[in-house]
Amino acid sequence: MKREDFLKVVEEVLDSLPEEFRSRIRNVAVLVEDTPRNQRPPQPGKQKRLLLGLFHGVPTTRKSIFDMPAGPDHIVLYQKNIEAVCSSEAEVRQQIRLRVIHELGHYFGMDEEQLKHV
Repeated sequence: MKREDFLKVVEEVLDSLPEEFRSRIRNVAVLVEDTPRNQRPPQPGKQKRLLLGLFHGVPTTRKSIFDMPAGPDHIVLYQKNIEAVCSSEAEVRQQIRLRVIHELGHYFGMDEEQLKHV
């Protein structure tokens, strides 16, 4: 998938979130990179576990008005890894949706165990 198309899907996912969540997302950037910096390029069918996305920042449940601003929180989606675990464009779209929601869950303070049930 072209990067432009991938970004459009990310935008569609964000726009489709319920207003009650969208209105609470503040100062969060969503970035797309090919792969994490220290990872070799993914080979479909050969990798067991790939990092598909990552939240960088402080969850809203741990933020304080007394904290010094550290810049915007951000979510990184790894396009090549997402594509490597999917076998069709429809699966890529679904995986983007799952990753965005998962990483936003971390932004809202949820841990991995809680996110298993989302």
